[in-house]
Amino acid sequence: MADVLFVSKPVAPPWNDSSKNLVRDITGHLRRHRPVLIEPKRVHGPSFSPGLRENARIFRHLLWEADADIWHFFFAPNRKSSAAARFAAAVRRVPTVQTVCSLPKEDLALAKLVFADLTVVLSRLAFDRFRNAGVGKASLRLIPPSVPALSEPSGADRATLRKKHSLPESAEVWIYPGDLEYGGGAEVALEGFAAYESSDALLLMACREKTRASGPARARLIERAKRWGIEARLRWVGETPQIHELLALSDFTLLPNRSPYAKMDYPLVALEAMSLRRPVFVGKGTPAEELAEDGGAVAVEPTGAALAAAVKALSSDDRRRDALGRQARELVLHRFAPADVAEQYELLYEALHGR
Repeated sequence: MADVLFVSKPVAPPWNDSSKNLVRDITGHLRRHRPVLIEPKRVHGPSFSPGLRENARIFRHLLWEADADIWHFFFAPNRKSSAAARFAAAVRRVPTVQTVCSLPKEDLALAKLVFADLTVVLSRLAFDRFRNAGVGKASLRLIPPSVPALSEPSGADRATLRKKHSLPESAEVWIYPGDLEYGGGAEVALEGFAAYESSDALLLMACREKTRASGPARARLIERAKRWGIEARLRWVGETPQIHELLALSDFTLLPNRSPYAKMDYPLVALEAMSLRRPVFVGKGTPAEELAEDGGAVAVEPTGAALAAAVKALSSDDRRRDALGRQARELVLHRFAPADVAEQYELLYEALHGR
């Protein structure tokens, strides 16, 4: 049984980061390999992006202390981290895998940033981008992310949750569970809600504050909400450990991003909402659009007008809405199950370790 060292953000609560959640679910479902995790205190603090000191600690660990048969990295390609990982792996002569947890900026030369023996991407859009950048097909794999299935809520469950969170049982509730400062999804969600023709609908903004830019971004959105006369119908939830309850009680989940930058290709919160049979709206032109191809989500142009029209069409069609919810849950259960995704990685490890 080979040991696999997982080089990632700390795999420990709070579970508010897609990349470390993915590592948690893969390592928890390995059957033929032993996962080795770097202790959280050795990596970095609570921020979403590790700093220079934390990265230096990881680099030293790889050069002098790591004792595993395979190294598996989880981060978006960037010059410094890719160069450090390439150097450490060459010195220690260890086979490597990198899972690209989110797409880097468009202007980066991806072929120069690839360092691992095998590079894993999470979507077809990412696969095509790497191939078009000159990355060889033999060293590139496509394995989707995974989420544990959540219990499907009944109508009574949803009513109870609305009462718990002081939300009216009869109101139409939208939720935006994305970032404030990246992707543009928050702006589109707010614009779509403002354009929607309903005076009793509510919008929950369950947004993480990932960087210092999130505060000013939130202030700008609040000012727009005031200008559009919808401020009273917004609920600024922020980051919350009760996100699954809020997804379950909501009627629509909004992730209409314009760009996938700094976001997992298929946002795990979108997959979680789908497993709860909630209709999910994603932005066209992003990897998440692929979720709509098999009827698991609704892809919209990332504009407020398009989002409002799409929600209105689905809100008025009970049969279509129910069918979408059923298909969304089935898609998550059959394509994004942690055990199945872990098995795909184990096959990669076996191919590498057997060289």
